Amino acid sequence: MDTLPALEQLSEHEKDSLIVALWAEVQRLQTRVAELEAKLREPVKDARNSSVPPSRTRKANSPPRPPKETRREASVGRAGGGRPLHPNPDQVIIAKAKVCPHCGDAVSEAGQSLQAVYDKIEVPPVKPIVTRVEQYGGRCAGCGQPYVAPVPAGMEPGTPFGATVQSLATYLRYTHAISYERLSALLAQVFGLDISEGGLANLFQGVKGRLDQRVAEILTRLRSSRLICSDETSARVNGRQQWEWVFQNREVCLHVIRPSRGQGVIQEVLGAHRPTIWVSDLYSAQQNHPAQDWQVCLAHQLRDCQFAIDAGDAVFAPRMKAVLLRAFAIHKRRDTLAASTLYQYRGDLQRRVDRCLASQPTNAHGRRLQKRYAKIQANLFLFLDDATIPPTNNTSEQAIRMSTVFRKVTNGFRSDWGRDLFAAVRSVVNTGKRQGLSAFQAIQRALSPLGSLFEPD
Repeated sequence: MDTLPALEQLSEHEKDSLIVALWAEVQRLQTRVAELEAKLREPVKDARNSSVPPSRTRKANSPPRPPKETRREASVGRAGGGRPLHPNPDQVIIAKAKVCPHCGDAVSEAGQSLQAVYDKIEVPPVKPIVTRVEQYGGRCAGCGQPYVAPVPAGMEPGTPFGATVQSLATYLRYTHAISYERLSALLAQVFGLDISEGGLANLFQGVKGRLDQRVAEILTRLRSSRLICSDETSARVNGRQQWEWVFQNREVCLHVIRPSRGQGVIQEVLGAHRPTIWVSDLYSAQQNHPAQDWQVCLAHQLRDCQFAIDAGDAVFAPRMKAVLLRAFAIHKRRDTLAASTLYQYRGDLQRRVDRCLASQPTNAHGRRLQKRYAKIQANLFLFLDDATIPPTNNTSEQAIRMSTVFRKVTNGFRSDWGRDLFAAVRSVVNTGKRQGLSAFQAIQRALSPLGSLFEPD
């Protein structure tokens, strides 16, 4: 009701009905106010007690630095300071005096001793190497068919930019998030390569076609993997939200970007493959994994326990957090423990969990966590039974960290092929990292004519 009716015109029955209706409304509003006040009393979520990244965590002002009493002569932790000498300098300059700089008298070389050794480093002028290809052909006198002479590998007609230019542009764009405009200027001013923004787009479209085979190799190996860790983060494509998924282990890392965050993406990527171990957080699609066993990411659980503690739970969350920390400590020592000792520790952890589950928390957050761990307690400590299983999904989060940076810098993708190219490059770079390659080396190898990210079996 927008306005109060004229009470003098209401009958007793109508007044009673109005009072009942207003009473019900007051009760509803009081309940809502209590809910909002309870939310206001909850702790702020930050990187310490939730998945909120440190960049979005409110930071207190740093205390003023005390004035320095002495000048800092060298970098802390570096013996003597200074840069180590290069083991193989390109040239050596030996500076010996011929005359005394003070009086001008001649001095002998034999009377001089080495006073200082240091390197001076310069970058040589960078200029592109242009190879002109003159391809001849004709018509065969024997069969009458036209022909053209073959050219060396990598010199085929098409784009004027070879694999080295493609590797450099791809590296700068997709590992340093340099925009097309700035990348075009950088290539022109530093490397002497005049490539327009449209030319860069054409170059990257060609790169995508060459990376498809490498991504197929990664996918093939992923579909035979025993253990897979997975995570997802948001992506912007054509102004719409999509989701970047990562599937990785110690050997390979595959990125895909899809409109859906549902279980169907996992089914699309893995096909009929059923891994033995799945490592992830508690997101619903991840819980519907196709693996035989599931290791829950304990880093997420530690943060959730900390949030419950901050919210006032003093019964369940502190004890459960202590159990999780104890599990991490045992994991760090596992190489020094006998199998029988590790087995005893594993049983002790389960008994501690049982005691936590038998407690009676009164805080809503504590009760929520207690209900959660009663359901997933069998998935908490698989990493203590198998040394190949990690206790956290941190490697997946590390794999998609650059994707988050790229999204914030570029505001996402403006085409589906750009989205797929980014996923392919990140797959190549992160798989190369697992093979001991730098990001640039991985891209170079992936774009070489017969290159592979993997050593021959």
